[in-house]
Amino acid sequence: MRKSFSIICIVALTTSNFIIAETFKIAFGSCLHQNLPQPIWHSIKKENIDSFIFLGDNIYGDMPSGKLTKMKKAYIQQKKIMPDWLYEKDINMIWDDHDYGMDNGGSSYPFKEQAKEMYLNFWNIPNNDPRRSRDGIYTSKIIDVDGFKLNIIMLDTRYFRSTLDRSTGNAPFYKKNLDPNSTILGKKQWDWLEMVVSQESDLIILATSIQLLATSHRFEKWSNFPHEHKKIKELLKNLDTPSLIISGDRHQGAVYKEDNLIEVTSSSLNKPLSKSKFIGRPKENDNAMIGEMYRGENFGLITIDTKNKKYVIELKDINGKQVTQIAISKKDFL
Repeated sequence: MRKSFSIICIVALTTSNFIIAETFKIAFGSCLHQNLPQPIWHSIKKENIDSFIFLGDNIYGDMPSGKLTKMKKAYIQQKKIMPDWLYEKDINMIWDDHDYGMDNGGSSYPFKEQAKEMYLNFWNIPNNDPRRSRDGIYTSKIIDVDGFKLNIIMLDTRYFRSTLDRSTGNAPFYKKNLDPNSTILGKKQWDWLEMVVSQESDLIILATSIQLLATSHRFEKWSNFPHEHKKIKELLKNLDTPSLIISGDRHQGAVYKEDNLIEVTSSSLNKPLSKSKFIGRPKENDNAMIGEMYRGENFGLITIDTKNKKYVIELKDINGKQVTQIAISKKDFL
C-alpha cells in the first residue's frame, strides 16, 4: 500500500501527521561523528523506513573549554555527508552531551543557549515551533498511521540536569545524587511530560539520550538520580498505553526489560568504542538486560503492524544483519 504524509496540525504540545500504511518502520541511532565514514546509511536505506530518530551525539562539536568554536564546523561537515534520501523521511531528534556542547554537561553549561540555536538551525526547526521560545529542546508528536496513533516523545536530559558528582581513581564512576531537589528534566519538562503521555494513542515511543532501565554501569544514566528514576518508571508503568523506550549514548547496543517496560539502546552509528577500551573490562551484566551488549556499529529498527498492534524490535549491525530481535504485542506491556 502506498504511504503518504500530510501534516494535519501544529499545536503547542505536539505535531500530528496522518499516514496511510499497513506497517510503519522507524529506525533510530546515536553517536554519529561528522569526521568518520558513515556506511551504515546504506543498510538503513534498504529498510525502506518511514521515520528516523536521532538519539543524541548527532555531531561531535564539544570542546573541554565548553566553547563552541568547533561546533559550527561540525554541523557544516555533517550537513555535507548526511544522505539526501533521509530528508525525504520523517526525522525526529534529541541531543546529548557532544551536540549540547560539553562532555557530560548539564544545566550549568554556560553556552547552552548558543548551542541550542545552532542545533535548531541545523535541523531546520521552524520559527513558530515551541522549541524556539522555551527552554530546552524537548518535543513530541503524534503520528496517525491509518488510525493507529503513535506518540513519539523526545526528552531533553541535558538542559535542566543537576550536577553529577564523579568519583576519582582509575575507573571513576558517577555517584547517586540523593538531593530531592536535584533533577534531570526540570519542573516545566516534567509537567509537560505528564501531560503528553496522557494523550490518546496506541503506542508511546519515549526517546531519552541516556539509558533509563540500565543501572549497573558506572557512566551517566537515569539511576544517578534515584528519585527521578523511580518517578519516570512509575509514570510509564502505570499508563494504559504501552511504552517503548529508546536510548543512545553508550557506544554499544542492548535490549532491556523491567516489568512492562522495554528499552532498546542503539549506539553508535559510526563511532564504536575501540577494542582497547574493552581490554580488562568485564562484560556488562545488568539485571534488566536481555542477552548481551553489541559493541559494533548498529542501528535500531521498530516495525509496527498497525492493524494487529504487534511490534518487531531489532538491533542491526553496519551491514544490516540482525543482532537482536524481540517480537511483542500489547499484552506484553500489561
